[in-house]
Amino acid sequence: MRVASNAALVVVDVQKGFDDPVWGRRDNPDAEGNIAALIDAWQASGRPVVLVRHDSVLPGSPLRAGAAGNAFKDVVEERRGKGSGPELLVTKSVNSAFYGEPDLDAWLRGAGVAQLVVVGIQTNMCNETTARMGGNLGYEVLFPLDAMHTFDLAGPFGWTQTAEELTRATAVTLHGGGFARVVTTRDVLEGLEGLAG
Repeated sequence: MRVASNAALVVVDVQKGFDDPVWGRRDNPDAEGNIAALIDAWQASGRPVVLVRHDSVLPGSPLRAGAAGNAFKDVVEERRGKGSGPELLVTKSVNSAFYGEPDLDAWLRGAGVAQLVVVGIQTNMCNETTARMGGNLGYEVLFPLDAMHTFDLAGPFGWTQTAEELTRATAVTLHGGGFARVVTTRDVLEGLEGLAG
């Protein structure tokens, strides 16, 4: 796998509000470490990094603007502005990073970016929606499944799915449906190294 020299790392909603117990049980405790490794690699290589923040419009949300939970987790905040390449902050109030401010698609196209790597929170929500839309817009999307996490969820008809089940469903849908290529953090890092020099 090759990672383009100008591939953008899109870091979705890695915010303190997702540590609130209201969300329930999560999967993948290694997510933040893998996100950190990818940000570090992107910043060291001068590739563009997009930090996406969810500014919830729901009054009680831990992610609402002005709440402590709206802030980025330390793993992201301590890395902001440290790279040698371009960095963009996108704020949104819906699932897709492409429906935020400023216009992510316009920024990426203006920079000639054709390949995205989507990481962050939550796997089956904003990450999946951003990846689907990226695929629809013609980007090559890489989706390192171990650099994200989600939570158990209740749905209709009394159905519930564990975080692991939701993660697997997202992976099958995105990869099998042709929206994105589901990979691992190691795959991506090795893809970066393959272009070194």
